Amino acid sequence: MAEASNFLTEPAYSQKFKVSRAKEVIAAILKTRLTGAAYHADNTSSWAREIADEVKKRLKEEGWTRYKYAVQVFIGEQRGEGVRLGCRGFWDPKTDNFATEIFQNESLFCVATAFGVYLY
Repeated sequence: MAEASNFLTEPAYSQKFKVSRAKEVIAAILKTRLTGAAYHADNTSSWAREIADEVKKRLKEEGWTRYKYAVQVFIGEQRGEGVRLGCRGFWDPKTDNFATEIFQNESLFCVATAFGVYLY
């Protein structure tokens, strides 16, 4: 019979999803990928997918064990209009968290959100 200590219900503090670090990772990726880019509807779908995959890969490299990542990337044309985005989820506020970063230039805007969900 396994000991109860083998069944962790939350990560050690050093292993928790760190919002500030995740924001740095996302911001660096957005800056690298989108600086100087011009909006074109044909490109945004592939850009969003590539950025989301890169964010997920880089977050996995951070070494936060037992976390699963979901990444949403929205790219739109900069036309001076407002945009409202929302999401809803069911999670444990002691272990799960998210980080959002926004990139804008004269032509486009991008909102990238990464959700870190701890696997029990």
